[in-house]
Amino acid sequence: METQTTICEWAEKTFGPVNNPNDLLKRALQETTELSEAMAKNNTIEIGKETADIVILLHRLLDQYGLDLSKEVNEKMTINRARKWELRGDGTGSHIK
Repeated sequence: METQTTICEWAEKTFGPVNNPNDLLKRALQETTELSEAMAKNNTIEIGKETADIVILLHRLLDQYGLDLSKEVNEKMTINRARKWELRGDGTGSHIK
């Protein structure tokens, strides 16, 4: 199984060092557009690949700040589970302050 460390090591070796973390975000946004296109075509193979590209970029982005994506998701889910939510009726919602 890949980890943030193995992903970042591969990316560094393949693409070189990150000069500006914002470039990773911009690339993730491009990949999000590709994901949207795959979803419009209901192409589940490409949906999986494009989603993985986004996650790979997010691992690398957080690594630039000394953060671990899995740890951040786990901590945020602890917060989310404790919140009260206003449902939008479309499978999403907003937390109630």
